[in-house]
Amino acid sequence: MTSLCIECENICDDRKIDNNFVVENAKHIFNFYMSCPEIKDNCCLNEYDYKSISFDFLLCTSEKTHEINKEYRNKDYPADIITFAIFADSDVSERFIQDFDINLGEIIISLDKMYEGAKEKEIPFETELLFFVSHGILHLLGFDHQSEEEFDFVIKYQKKALESLNITYDKI
Repeated sequence: MTSLCIECENICDDRKIDNNFVVENAKHIFNFYMSCPEIKDNCCLNEYDYKSISFDFLLCTSEKTHEINKEYRNKDYPADIITFAIFADSDVSERFIQDFDINLGEIIISLDKMYEGAKEKEIPFETELLFFVSHGILHLLGFDHQSEEEFDFVIKYQKKALESLNITYDKI
């Protein structure tokens, strides 16, 4: 059985949420993805020996994602989510595993963007947040959406992940 170590830090002063909500649902979503052969057999973890997986969440404002986007991605706009998939995005020869632990990276989420999206789509904030949590985890596992086919795959599995939590998401 794989151990999951997921940390969550909220640096958004005006948006208080329970970090355990994010962590526990992220664990469920990760385990759901690893139960799907289409994901497990094609993700960055395939063919590696590991006993534990770790990754982090940073919950912040759109001002912070704008700053990060500008500094690290040369993009001058705030993002709803930024994923630094350090394991998946590393060259295979440079992937680092210490004591059978793989650190997948970090997911940065703008809480104000989540509130705006939820309000615009007329859905609960938690639903919008978990949709993006599931999106970030897919990125950490090495899935992208550069083509329409890849986009459809990612969205399909994000919806399935939410369905595994008894949440319906049809606001694409």
